[in-house]
Amino acid sequence: MLICIDVGNTNITIGFFQGDELTHSYRMNTKVRRTSDEYGYMLRNFLDMAHIDPSRVEGVIVSSVVPKVMHSFRNGVLKFLSIEPMIIGPGIKTGISVQLENPKSVGADRIADAAGAYYEYGGPVLVVDFGTATTYDYVDENGCFKAGVIAVGIESGANALWGQTAQLPEVEIKKPATVLAKNTQAEMQAGIFYQFLGGFEKTVEAFEKEVGQPFKVIATGGLGRIICSHTDKIDVYDPNLIFKGLKRIYEKTREYDRQKTAGARDE
Repeated sequence: MLICIDVGNTNITIGFFQGDELTHSYRMNTKVRRTSDEYGYMLRNFLDMAHIDPSRVEGVIVSSVVPKVMHSFRNGVLKFLSIEPMIIGPGIKTGISVQLENPKSVGADRIADAAGAYYEYGGPVLVVDFGTATTYDYVDENGCFKAGVIAVGIESGANALWGQTAQLPEVEIKKPATVLAKNTQAEMQAGIFYQFLGGFEKTVEAFEKEVGQPFKVIATGGLGRIICSHTDKIDVYDPNLIFKGLKRIYEKTREYDRQKTAGARDE
């Protein structure tokens, strides 16, 4: 049993793998002020909900873009599961070569998504993650992370719209029945949906023009559901992509460690 965890700016997502099968997934809010006991207790509760004996857990891997929670989170895993979690960072074998000007600036979640897309679907591939921010990451046929784009996420943009305008209400983010809206709520839904959809398609078209060769578009992130069925620019929508990437990274790092240990013994 492997536990894969992504600590994002808005949510912490948790996936349980039994062999190659993702058997359960859970989500909780990211809160900086939680203690190690709270994190550990929640993990144990999720295991109980899935009817999994904690003694069956062989490993835990974590990607995080929220450094402030990691001290408590790591200690929670250690205290409640007696496992040192593998945290994506220096020394971890991802199988993805980040070829940007500053590779260290790329979030662990984007690298995990890239690994998941490349090893699950092959390259070249454009990975689009509809999260707190919307990210576009291009990985070539050799597994090289060549370029990326970071844009405002659909929910983040919508929150700014009603959060900074006194008379606009909060609305459900969804495709409206028509663009010919006749009330404030429908007008906002139409504006949010079509602006975001158009921005997404235009960005993919820009990649198509500059890359100069065909590539797959793999989308992920909870908010991707809003547009995936309304565009022909997405080849696959995979909500579990980051879990698949984390699993691949865990296996690659463990295999590297085993080979390194075997080589040291031979010497």
